Amino acid sequence: MKNILCDFRFLLLLAATAFIYIQIRLFSTQSQYADRLADAIESENQCTSQLRSLIDQISLQQGQIEAMKEEKERLEQECGQLKALVQELERKGVERLIDKKQVPVAAVVIMACNRADYLERTINSVLKYQSSVASKFPLFVSQDGSHLGVKDKALSYDQLEYMQHLDYKPVEPERPGELIAYYKIARHYKWALDGLFYKHNFNRVIILEDDMEIAPDFFDYFEAAAALLDKDKSIMAVSSWNDNGQKQFVHDPEVLYRSDFFPGLGWMLARSTWDELSPKLQENHKGRQFLRPEVCRTYNFGEHGSSLGQFFKQYLEPIKLNDVPVDWKSKDLSYLMEDKYIKHFADIVKKAKPVHGADLVLKARNIAGDVRVQYNDQPDFERIANAFGIFEEWKDGIPRTAYKGVVVFRHQSPQRIFLVGPGSLKQLGVDDS
Repeated sequence: MKNILCDFRFLLLLAATAFIYIQIRLFSTQSQYADRLADAIESENQCTSQLRSLIDQISLQQGQIEAMKEEKERLEQECGQLKALVQELERKGVERLIDKKQVPVAAVVIMACNRADYLERTINSVLKYQSSVASKFPLFVSQDGSHLGVKDKALSYDQLEYMQHLDYKPVEPERPGELIAYYKIARHYKWALDGLFYKHNFNRVIILEDDMEIAPDFFDYFEAAAALLDKDKSIMAVSSWNDNGQKQFVHDPEVLYRSDFFPGLGWMLARSTWDELSPKLQENHKGRQFLRPEVCRTYNFGEHGSSLGQFFKQYLEPIKLNDVPVDWKSKDLSYLMEDKYIKHFADIVKKAKPVHGADLVLKARNIAGDVRVQYNDQPDFERIANAFGIFEEWKDGIPRTAYKGVVVFRHQSPQRIFLVGPGSLKQLGVDDS
């Protein structure tokens, strides 16, 4: 019995020992699992934190992307506005004003003396069309004398440069009875042109007087003619004036002519020609001619001046100032070159119908096309010119506007009248047989 009890206790002890061992192992395993679980939870928390950080970064980047999109849209809008502004500036010709390297076509000088009101009217007329081409046609006012009103008026404009000629030397006319004013004007012209050509170094100069208004296409006309002046050395100067440019005697604003008579009243001269004229200050054609328009690009409103109002009411006041737009850049003016023009003009004269005898004006009215009238000498020309109402005056043996002795004007628009001198047809190579 004791042995059995002893064996049972031993078994209980073994069982208790096994139980305790199992509990220890179980506790150990649970501790390991708890540690691993804690590690897993910590890792999960770290992952969650990193994920939240990544989400925050993505959100921040999305915000930056949206901001960049808005900035891009703003910049594109600003670029569009700047592009429109540049196009507008180009349209207005501002790029010409800021291009300091551009070589001027010609300086424009207004010759003034003592008429401040006339000068103001002329300057305003020029600036109306010169402002958009100022870099091509820089503007000057040259005053002869010390009239304070004229000086103050010129200096009141920022768009031009003022020059003053002071000459107190006495004038000695070459011939008795000549007007002293013309000698003083000649001295002023020489001083001003010498300054513009040799001091300012311009290649060409356009000369205006202080009693002129200009046509809208004045500068385009001279820019187109400048190329001819450079190419054809037989052209002495280019004028904007037609002595027979009264309203009733003109028709086509695009027609230009060559002339042996110097028209003046708004003209362009090249430096090479002034090199010849300046030393002696004498007009020497040397067989050269002038270009002039049919319809004037200048209008002379100066009833009172050095000409003492000569012919103003009859010849100057009715002048037609061109108001028809002409695209001179697209015009082929090569027909005005010396080698082509004589044939061009001869063909026109040849086609005109000859008219003779008395009542020439009446006969011309009864003819639909161009008319050709022969004159024998200066008195005969003056008689015919008086009948039609055109300028009768001659200078140095040449009628006003004449080319090879031929004076052309419109009579019944678009009819042309050609007054032909005794040797004109021969000079033109026209067979009158």
